[in-house]
Amino acid sequence: MLTTSQPPVLAPGLLRVHHIAFNVKDIEASRYFYGVFLGLTALTGDAVPSTLKALVAEGKVANFVTPDGTVIDLFWEPELAPPNSDPRQQFTRANHLAFDVAPEAFDQVVEVLQHSQVLIDHGPVTRPTGRGIYFYDPDGFLLEIRCDP
Repeated sequence: MLTTSQPPVLAPGLLRVHHIAFNVKDIEASRYFYGVFLGLTALTGDAVPSTLKALVAEGKVANFVTPDGTVIDLFWEPELAPPNSDPRQQFTRANHLAFDVAPEAFDQVVEVLQHSQVLIDHGPVTRPTGRGIYFYDPDGFLLEIRCDP
């Protein structure tokens, strides 16, 4: 077990988040949510990781890339069911995934979210670190759109 008195070993070698993988119940709803609603770019052709090409071709995985280059992999698990049907009851150790937007775009993002069918958890909120709004993806995972002050 690591203790706080041990020096960090991995941190100097870590460069960035490479990808985030989510299990999703409805791959088409999630494709729409991440690709159209959030506006992320779908990976296609040679951009799809070679280890996932067969699963992508079978419609079992979808890949998107964020503006900063982080890949989001969606793995279709049609039998997936959260332990609680209320997405406000967190069912994983992950808390949320946050996306940055420019401060001047934040109010427009809030307006789009408020006029969509997306379940908003809370917000918009204003803190010393910036503004944010929290909402759920189709599988009940908490997301945040935030901006610097």
